[in-house]
Amino acid sequence: MPSRVTELAGFDLLLSVARLGGIGAAARAHGISQPAASARIQQLEARIGVSLVERSPRGSRLSKAGALVADWARPVVDAAADLEAGIAALRDERDSHLHVAASLTVAEYLLPKWLAALRTPAPATIVALTAGNSAEVAARVLDGEADLGFVEGPDLPSGLRAQTVAVDELRLVVAPGHPWARRRRVRPDELAATPLVTREQGSGTRRALELALAPHRIVAPVLELSSTTAIKAAVIEGIAPAVLGAHTVATELSAGTLVGLEVSGTDLRRALRLIWPAGQALRGPAADLAAIAARGA
Repeated sequence: MPSRVTELAGFDLLLSVARLGGIGAAARAHGISQPAASARIQQLEARIGVSLVERSPRGSRLSKAGALVADWARPVVDAAADLEAGIAALRDERDSHLHVAASLTVAEYLLPKWLAALRTPAPATIVALTAGNSAEVAARVLDGEADLGFVEGPDLPSGLRAQTVAVDELRLVVAPGHPWARRRRVRPDELAATPLVTREQGSGTRRALELALAPHRIVAPVLELSSTTAIKAAVIEGIAPAVLGAHTVATELSAGTLVGLEVSGTDLRRALRLIWPAGQALRGPAADLAAIAARGA
């Protein structure tokens, strides 16, 4: 850029002086004081090297050189205004839709209240939510099908950044009539040796449990289901125990339709994480949702 025209605010003010007939009126139109407007004009004159405004006790008007500069500056300032309007339109288009992918625990039990809170900073944003297991969510974010995602698994593919927004604890649950229901806890080796009702491969819940029981030989599940609701129904029917996120079984534990047990000597906590593409910053509604999740969780 030429050194004398890198800053357009002074030229914009000069055009207002020409249009309104004085520095005072131009200052009011720009929301600044008259001394500040005078200083800005003087800075412009110093940068250009010619006098642009003739000052007198009766007021101020453009000099001949000032009138010429104003004529030359007008299309440049108008073009800058068009550029700003175009950029604003692009931001509005970006912010009008938000694509979110989330693992089932987050999608079913946490995201509804976060999305309700998003209506305050971004009331016009249309949110499209896709639920799946953690591996599917990560793939959608990597492929650009989602602006951001929420996962519950410990593994993270390269190309993604992550931020922990909550810590969830896995709970071992059984039906009230199960032999374990009369106990307070089970050993991890017992749990590993027991066929369970589990989520499918790629589920963050299943992966977190496998890592927690890694020192023991884990037997194959008796049933694999892709729905948390279906797993709870299977456990209630007495098919087998299951290990699920505490958020997902709170209602059933309170109602007594499921019984919760501790797994002795095993840390079953797992991080719920926000993920987005590496090298990109979260902006607009995506940044708003990330902040809401961090606060709300």
